[in-house]
Amino acid sequence: MDRYAVIGHPIGHSKSPVIHSGFAQACQQTLQYTAIEAPLDGFASTVDAFRAQGGLGVNVTLPFKLQACEYATHVSPRAARAGAANALKFDGLHCHAENFDGVGLVRDIVHNLQTPIHGQRVLVLGAGGATRGAIEPLLGESPAQLFIANRTATKAQELASLFSGLAPAGTALHGGGYEDIQGQFDVVINATSASLGGEALPISAQVFAPQALAYDMMYGKGLTPFLQLAQTAGVQHMADGVGMLVEQAAEAFAWWRGVRPPTREMIARIAVPLA
Repeated sequence: MDRYAVIGHPIGHSKSPVIHSGFAQACQQTLQYTAIEAPLDGFASTVDAFRAQGGLGVNVTLPFKLQACEYATHVSPRAARAGAANALKFDGLHCHAENFDGVGLVRDIVHNLQTPIHGQRVLVLGAGGATRGAIEPLLGESPAQLFIANRTATKAQELASLFSGLAPAGTALHGGGYEDIQGQFDVVINATSASLGGEALPISAQVFAPQALAYDMMYGKGLTPFLQLAQTAGVQHMADGVGMLVEQAAEAFAWWRGVRPPTREMIARIAVPLA
């Protein structure tokens, strides 16, 4: 039987086995998908062992996304620019690396949440790995503005500079500190890890335009402090990252198996109410 897995540390919380098993059933594919917890210093050896057992591909989650790029023999331009990979595919001695996180984010926003990015003002909070993976797909939608805000302004500015060559004509791409945020935004994305610890971000409720989408990449945490701030601002359209999780998984499944599974039922199945 074809074997796939998700590798991370810790991994017990992962929804990937449920998601991919559901995809396989929906697409009438026969495969086995498991979760593997790798030692913090043992990512490469864990992948080697899985390949030796006949594994065909893996999803990669924290904290191994950087190491996944280093492990691969062939890294896609998108993963290389993101500096991280969340999916590997094995072909004999070759290992291909891809990053589907940002693709999943954009598909969830545009298709599932029916919120256009084209011509809109987009604010991304944070300048870590999640943001790096999101910038290129967001720019691909040609927003009017994409502003990256971070506690350390120089880090956001460096990211904006790094991706400046991918900004379409008519898209203003800038980075700065939270204190540099000006005006209101149509799409506000929290790509920081603040919601993990229930931390509030130093931003004003005024950043949300009247019909804005407030999107927290964290999922399963209910109304995070970020979403609570949006609610206080009167935002009606809020979402967490469960759709992004499922959509990036669907991209990996299609990459491995050649067929893209339906996603709406799976999103509904694993979603946690925002309350």
